[in-house]
Amino acid sequence: MQVQIDVEIAGLKLRNPTILASGILGMTAECLMEIARAGAGALTTKSIGLEPREGYRNPTVIQVECGVLNAVGLPNPGIQRFTEEIRRLRYLEVPLIVSVYGFSSEEYAKVAKIAAEAGADAIELNLSCPHVKGSGAEIGKDPRMVGLVVERVKKAVDCPVFAKLTPNVADIREIAEAAASAGADAITAINTVRAMAIDIETCRPILANKIGGLSGGAIKPIALRCVYEIYEAVDIPVIGCGGVRTWRDAVEFMLAGASAVQIGSAIAYEGLSIFKRIVNGIEDYLVRKKFRNVREIIGLAHKE
Repeated sequence: MQVQIDVEIAGLKLRNPTILASGILGMTAECLMEIARAGAGALTTKSIGLEPREGYRNPTVIQVECGVLNAVGLPNPGIQRFTEEIRRLRYLEVPLIVSVYGFSSEEYAKVAKIAAEAGADAIELNLSCPHVKGSGAEIGKDPRMVGLVVERVKKAVDCPVFAKLTPNVADIREIAEAAASAGADAITAINTVRAMAIDIETCRPILANKIGGLSGGAIKPIALRCVYEIYEAVDIPVIGCGGVRTWRDAVEFMLAGASAVQIGSAIAYEGLSIFKRIVNGIEDYLVRKKFRNVREIIGLAHKE
C-alpha cells in the first residue's frame, strides 16, 4: 500500500516529517546540503546572533550516562557573515529554517529580518538556550517577553516564525499560549534540560560554564509530555524535539501532536543515515496500521 509521508507546517512543504535540529552541524552550506541529500525533510541552522560570538572555553560538551551535556555558549559568525551561507542555499530542495537569538526583542527582530531577506524559508526563535545569560531561556521563561519577541519578529519578516521553547518552566502551556497569541506560526518543543556534572576527583563541575543543557534519550519523556500539553493548548503546529533516536520515537511524538520531529544529538551516534531510517520506519508503521497518510496519526493519542 502506498502511503503519503509529506507534511505541511505553516505553509512550508516538507517531503517527510524529519527536520535537522538547531545546534547540530548547521553552520555551513556544504554541511546543510549534505544533510538534505541524506534525507532530512527540512534543515535548521545553528543559532545565529547579531554579532559574532566565540562561545565558552572547553570543556563544552561531555558524554554522561544518560545522554549528552553541553554548554557551548552560542558560538557563531554573526548574521552579516552567515548570510553568505544562506544565499548559497537559495536553491536547496528542502526548507531552510534559520535559528536566531538575541538579548532583546529588537535584536531578535534585526537578526530575523536579515536572515529572511537573505533567503531563509522560516525563522526559529531560540527562546530556550539554558546556559547563556540575558538570552534564550531567560527570555523564554517570561510569557510577556516571549510574546514581545514573537510580535516584533513577525512585524519584521514575511516568512513563518517558529518559537522554540524551554522545558525549564513551571507551565510550558502558558509560554506556548503567549507565543501563539503574539502570532507564532508554530511551536518547537523542546530545547535541552538544564543540568550539570561534577568530577569527583577534582571536586569541580566538569563543564567550563558549570551548568549546561542535557539532550538525548533521557529527555524524551519530558519532551513528549510538553508536546502533548502544547498540542492541547494552542491551535498552531507543534514540532517535537528531544531524544528522537528511532522511528518509534518519531511516531510517539506525532501521536502526541507533533506535525514533524527534529533530530539532533542522535546524529552523533547514528550518522546521517538516521533520517532515512526514521522515515522508512514511519512508512512501515503506517502500512502496518493501515493509515494512508502520515497526517492521520498527528494528535491521535488525544482521541477518546
